[in-house]
Amino acid sequence: MTARRNLLFVVIDQFRADCLHGALADHVELPNLRSLMGDAVSFRRHYSVTNPCGPSRASILTGQYAMNHRAVRNGTPLPADTPTLATELRRGGYRPLLYGYTDSSVDPRGRDPRDPALASYEEVMTGFDEALEMRLEESWPWRAHLAARGYQVPEGAEIFRPLGDRPDDPALYRAEDSDTAFLTDRVLAELAVRPAGWCAHVTYIRPHPPLVAPAPYNRMYDPASLPPAATVSGAAGDHPINAPARAAQAIARNVVGFPDLQPTAEAVAMLRAIYLGLATEVDHHIGRILTQLKQSGQYDETLLIVTADHGELLGDYGLWGKMTYHEAAYHVPLIVRDPDHPQGFGTAVTLATESTDVAPTILDLLGIDIPDTMDGRSLAPFLDGATPEGWRDSSYSELDFGDPLRPTPGQQALGLGADRANLCILRHGRYTLVHLNGGLPPLLFDRDGAGEAENIAARPEAQPLLLEMTRGLLDHRMAHAQGRFAWTMITPDGPRRATRHHR
Repeated sequence: MTARRNLLFVVIDQFRADCLHGALADHVELPNLRSLMGDAVSFRRHYSVTNPCGPSRASILTGQYAMNHRAVRNGTPLPADTPTLATELRRGGYRPLLYGYTDSSVDPRGRDPRDPALASYEEVMTGFDEALEMRLEESWPWRAHLAARGYQVPEGAEIFRPLGDRPDDPALYRAEDSDTAFLTDRVLAELAVRPAGWCAHVTYIRPHPPLVAPAPYNRMYDPASLPPAATVSGAAGDHPINAPARAAQAIARNVVGFPDLQPTAEAVAMLRAIYLGLATEVDHHIGRILTQLKQSGQYDETLLIVTADHGELLGDYGLWGKMTYHEAAYHVPLIVRDPDHPQGFGTAVTLATESTDVAPTILDLLGIDIPDTMDGRSLAPFLDGATPEGWRDSSYSELDFGDPLRPTPGQQALGLGADRANLCILRHGRYTLVHLNGGLPPLLFDRDGAGEAENIAARPEAQPLLLEMTRGLLDHRMAHAQGRFAWTMITPDGPRRATRHHR
């Protein structure tokens, strides 16, 4: 068998891009990720195309926009026959190992309703072998590890209750036994003995809430030293979608054991500090993996990708989490190190890239055909300093904030059915357009002006731009309609297929 390179694909959950380059970058220690950026190519304008966790990972791993895969909520099934990064890696001879989770809801067709896989949104996407289960709501191997180490392990989310009367008191487990440490230990132990050509998808739940950290990460950063959360007022703050979003994302939902926590400046700063501590913890453990790869001689034999599924508001504009239109919910880091493309090491790409580009890039760099269903494009040319022909001049994201079974607070407040409780975002140059379904007014932001603190959509002078960008959204949707057979024709000579993705 021909020797294959290793693949290490790391996804950090709920990790804001500005921790590495932006407003928070000077306030958080991420030495290993920063070092990797100097030895790889980083993409500074990289965006998740949808939220929350399940939909965003569906887009990353299928290369599809949410409007095509339609697994638009945590709990919405992904059709079983959808080509995924894992299924295509298998076609290339790889065995995709999952250390963590994909938050995939399985296709119920052909399954008995009593199948336990149909009772959880945290199932494993088609094509992956679950090498280590580390699902947020289960994580039985980690809980068993804690019990074996002598901890009294509480049930459910109580495992994330701090030991004390403050949210920034330490977790009940020591740093060496945290979920982040445990996952890394298992990855290191297995990759140390696997033969060359391994393929590992490693997913870290942190810094995703519940926000609780083991010492010393729980108080690593002084809350008073951090930039305050962004604020908004006037037309942007008064938009009808914002009030129910704030109500649904109360600060107390980010911690366990503090149901009466109020969004005071002190509490917001405290939780921001815990979040950054968790980010530093993840960085430390990614550094352990990089060190082992270097010491074992595998670093230059491994295609390495680090990104995040989506961002986090951290109290900006009175919001937490990612169920919003704000940029901090979508702007995420992307770092690609291909040892076969050293020309670009240490460089940064500032053109718009999307989470749909990740799977095509991995397949392209490993010499595996990219299926026509993937909407994204390979980033491989950027690794050598080139720009792919006809590269996009904007980025696109979308969000479904409804529920067909239990209407969400946003649906109820706005009087929307699940099919209309959605929005889409176009970021083009200095402007960002948010188009909302259900007859809600649009939002238009000027990056060179007040940004997301001011909605300029109603200004008379903005109307031509609003029309142009709305047409851009329509063009995007028409150009990226579901593509399973869009490039295939039945002819008198049988099926013939054009190539959507050129390698």
